[in-house]
Amino acid sequence: MAAAQDTANRWPITVSIMLATVMNSLDTTIANVALPHIQGSVSASSDQITWVLTSYIVSAAIMTPLSGWLADRLGRKKLFLISIAGFTAASMLCGIATTLPEIVIFRLLQGVAGAALIPLSQAVLLDIYPREQHGQAMAIWGAGALLGPILGPALGGYLTDNFSWRWCFYINLPVGILALAGVWLFISGDRQARAKPFDFLGFGMLTLFVGSVQLMLDRGPSQDWFSSAEITTYAILAAIALWVFVSHTLTATHPFFDRALARDRNFVTASIFGFFVGVLLFSTMALLPPMLQVLMGYPVLTSGLVTMPRGVGSFLAMFFVGRLIGRVDTRAILLFGLSLNAVALYQMMHFDLSMSARVVIISGIIQGFGIGFLFVPLSTLAFATIPPVLRPEGSSLYTLVRNMGSAIGISIMQALVVSNTQVVHSSLTAHLDPANPTVRAGLPAMMNPSTVAGAVTLNNEITRQASMVAYVDAFRLMFLVTLACMPMLLLMRAPKRQAGGEPAHVAVE
Repeated sequence: MAAAQDTANRWPITVSIMLATVMNSLDTTIANVALPHIQGSVSASSDQITWVLTSYIVSAAIMTPLSGWLADRLGRKKLFLISIAGFTAASMLCGIATTLPEIVIFRLLQGVAGAALIPLSQAVLLDIYPREQHGQAMAIWGAGALLGPILGPALGGYLTDNFSWRWCFYINLPVGILALAGVWLFISGDRQARAKPFDFLGFGMLTLFVGSVQLMLDRGPSQDWFSSAEITTYAILAAIALWVFVSHTLTATHPFFDRALARDRNFVTASIFGFFVGVLLFSTMALLPPMLQVLMGYPVLTSGLVTMPRGVGSFLAMFFVGRLIGRVDTRAILLFGLSLNAVALYQMMHFDLSMSARVVIISGIIQGFGIGFLFVPLSTLAFATIPPVLRPEGSSLYTLVRNMGSAIGISIMQALVVSNTQVVHSSLTAHLDPANPTVRAGLPAMMNPSTVAGAVTLNNEITRQASMVAYVDAFRLMFLVTLACMPMLLLMRAPKRQAGGEPAHVAVE
């Protein structure tokens, strides 16, 4: 349970840890738009520069499961201070890097240091707020966790265009210093839950599984997936590691993750749901910027601004949902959130190359509102029946599952866009016979296939049309995934009510 000092300092603690959460979540997307500038600055090839993203993702994914054990071993305050200081220092080093190996190593250190910030901030908020306010606490936490990925592209584009790509990393310094000071001054250092033995085999197998899956997903599109021996090797290693990890967890005296987490129906159901929320949220955010920039000619900053209203919807939803939890059936809130996502994805299924930015903004606001009605109830539900001593461990596992959903969803959707573009391009080309006088008469002069320039222009337009069809197909698949998630609500039970008809906390037994 939270110390009395932490309860008294609830608001300054909340502000401090949310600064750390936003700083960490911002770095998942802010560097993406600056990659071309970084590539030119460090003289890297297109294949090499992706390691700036991959090194951060892989190191953070590997270290996230360890954050629960470290919180138990070191205490939450010490781990918070180490993580914030390490992440801030690594951000500064990324900003001053002059070669590709330097920035890759410093990004790896960023991922290692920052992995504990998201799950630990979630666990601390659950500790310092009473159970009846867990909905509001998770609304605050969810706003911070979502704010970074939403603002990242627009902020990264602005800093890169007006200053330098290095400011995408320097911006973390003042935020990190404020967060460090807040944690140092306001969080008590007397909470050290337990010091259980470290499960080297369990952590090793989980690390191998997560690392292999991340590398398989990151390298798969460029290596033609399972046609490559490299990708096949990653898949085999991931399968073996997962089998050993599960078998060991079921039989070990002190497994890496407490088996009580797997026996908690709330936690398991919410984690599965969280996996699909990660797929829906981050896949859409990954697909829209390149679609707007490449197919519709939006500048980097404009594409970021057009997608940013999604955050407005999320913030509005979290303002309401924190007050609804405990008063309205959790299943109804989740169904409402899924329904809004379905409406937004249905709108995206009808995107076309002649649409205005208004269509993208409206669908983004609706989806953001829906995500807000999913994110908070799931985070609250996941920890409703978990003992406080297991919260750091459970939070790291919950974060890992959601991040795996994000990574898998992004990779699958992007791969489908690439492959479907090729299929649709071939289909369109097969129906477009330049020798047919009717076809030639219907083409503008600039697309005359009898000239080299005309043939190139015509092929570019066919590719553009094929890509739009491929993006629409990806949104259609996400729409079907959203519908498929709805029956999972039947696995949940309505919250019990206290005597007198007042709603109890959000626990679903």
